[in-house]
Amino acid sequence: QVQLVESGGGLVQPGGSLRLSCAASTSIFSIKGMSWYRQAPGKQRELVATITSGGITNYADSVKGRFTISRDNAKNTVYLQMNSLKFEDTAVYYCSVPRGLFRDWGKGTLVTVSS
Repeated sequence: QVQLVESGGGLVQPGGSLRLSCAASTSIFSIKGMSWYRQAPGKQRELVATITSGGITNYADSVKGRFTISRDNAKNTVYLQMNSLKFEDTAVYYCSVPRGLFRDWGKGTLVTVSS
């Protein structure tokens, strides 16, 4: 099981930026897809972005053009750069990796967009 630790959340005004980090306990070099999910209050968890081992990225329509996922294999870390933040981006953001039929999850980091 991979241990994942998210950081970088906080309070930001609309239009602001944050960069989230997800540090893995093992090498991420061969992990096929590393993802960020989020869960807003009263809503289901949703996929935000994924990056493959080859660097191919995919984004939810709601964050395209504003968020960027990246990975640093040397640091075993995945990042989520979030720009032009909106009220509706408020959520707990989770890092996740596949493990067979299951997924490993971090404990999440809270992002609050408020004026």
